[in-house]
Amino acid sequence: MFVVAGALLLVIIVSSVLRTLVVPRGLYSALVSRLTRSIRFGLRLSATPFGSYRAMDRAQAWLAPLVLMGMLTSWLGGMLVAYAMLLGGLSDLGWSSALREAGSSLFTLGFASGERLRLSGLDFLAAASGPLVIALQIAYLPTLYGAYNRRETEVTLLESRAGEPAWGPELLARQWLVDTQTALPALYRDWERLAADIGESHSSYPLLLSFRSPKPQRSWIVSLLAVLDAAAIQMAIAPKSAPPEARLVLRAGFTSLRDIARTLRIPFDPDPEPNAPIRLTYAEFDAAVAMISVSGFAKERSVEEAWVHFRGWRVNYESIAYELCRWGDAVPALWSGPRDFAAAPIPPRRPQDRQPAGQR
Repeated sequence: MFVVAGALLLVIIVSSVLRTLVVPRGLYSALVSRLTRSIRFGLRLSATPFGSYRAMDRAQAWLAPLVLMGMLTSWLGGMLVAYAMLLGGLSDLGWSSALREAGSSLFTLGFASGERLRLSGLDFLAAASGPLVIALQIAYLPTLYGAYNRRETEVTLLESRAGEPAWGPELLARQWLVDTQTALPALYRDWERLAADIGESHSSYPLLLSFRSPKPQRSWIVSLLAVLDAAAIQMAIAPKSAPPEARLVLRAGFTSLRDIARTLRIPFDPDPEPNAPIRLTYAEFDAAVAMISVSGFAKERSVEEAWVHFRGWRVNYESIAYELCRWGDAVPALWSGPRDFAAAPIPPRRPQDRQPAGQR
């Protein structure tokens, strides 16, 4: 009985290690997923009494480091119990002696090695398992932080274009206000590549979803949502002058979000109808288009006509983006959906246009 249970537990732990650290594909690990949810829930409880997004952000900043430590602890602890059950089941060792020998072998201390030949194979296997798991996790960190740095570089660059927190209509309005609209195709190209990078890295290594931006009002998912909304608005209200890069970044964006959703098992419609309802309202869209038009953006369609096309684009990514914003307790930006904590949407702050000698 102990042998079967120990072998099964060892298989579960090894499978979790391989799924999380080794296999370059978005494979679901129940152990890591439950660990992440538990730590996130505890951190959220610690921030709830303070009742502000700032408190929630400070608490959730510890999520990724704690999950990393919890993964290593859970794997080594599970292996310790599994090898103790195997050693105890294959010999006359008591539980305490089996646990002591398993720990001695797993952590390569060697202070409890026995003379039983039939247990030597298990001792050798345990002695190899501990350093191997630790080495794999150490090698895992550069991959994580490399992807994190690539992501946050583009998120930081977006701040001057879309504000903090980022918002799609603000991104368009600022370009026309400062006459930099010709830079939009390059921006869309950069975010098309970043969306593909995020889709590959964050689905292969879901722990990246727990790494927050260095500043509270920045978030990768809010920034990506803002770029997608800006491209969708431009395609909807000015289809003739919109650059082809807008369509490409939209496709890359919702494709990457779907890859992440499959890894996290977030349900979504893979082929939604263009006229399917979305949570963003027509009134919100109308107000945003009016704000963009004041900045000098020339409309080619009426708001009523553009709304149909905008909704047809946004239905491809809205539900997944909202769920990722909610799950990650992202900054409550405009057009980013509800959160699990009480927070009013935060509009981006636009810097004042200051000119020398009173000129504007």
